Amino acid sequence: MKRVLFWIPLMLVGLLLGLMLRQLEAPRDEAVASHWVDQPMPAFALPPATDGVAGLSTADLATGTPHLVNIFASWCVPCRVEAPQLEALKARGVDVVGIAIRDKPEDVAAFLAEYGNPYSRIGSDVDSNVQIAMGSSGVPESFLVDGRGIVREQIQGVILEQDVDRIARALEALP
Repeated sequence: MKRVLFWIPLMLVGLLLGLMLRQLEAPRDEAVASHWVDQPMPAFALPPATDGVAGLSTADLATGTPHLVNIFASWCVPCRVEAPQLEALKARGVDVVGIAIRDKPEDVAAFLAEYGNPYSRIGSDVDSNVQIAMGSSGVPESFLVDGRGIVREQIQGVILEQDVDRIARALEALP
């Protein structure tokens, strides 16, 4: 009997270690999905993020033309990686609008001067209130919005070169 009692704690520890290793091999999806997908864009009106580019409001997204709404920041290193893909989308006729979060006008201007300006409008979301309301979990993050201002897709993270065709086609298919 003593021999059995000796092995029970060792078996429990082994079982616990096995469960922990299983979780390490198959982690849960940590992406924070927006509850706005298939919903109208939340109401907002943001002032311009920098001189020479208009601000952004909900009304600007319900004009009959689909938009790519890109949440970015001048201090965001992955946003710099994404910049050429946004330019490629603009060249394909995509209306790219931006929301600059926790940023200063002069920093946004310097970012645009260095990496290009694919944006037709950029709103300044200094306190990230609109970003949070949209269910965005970080930068960069983008939303495909149809011509009626309905969010159709959320793209978390950097838009890569191989994503450009799919995004352009998805926006072309939106009403």
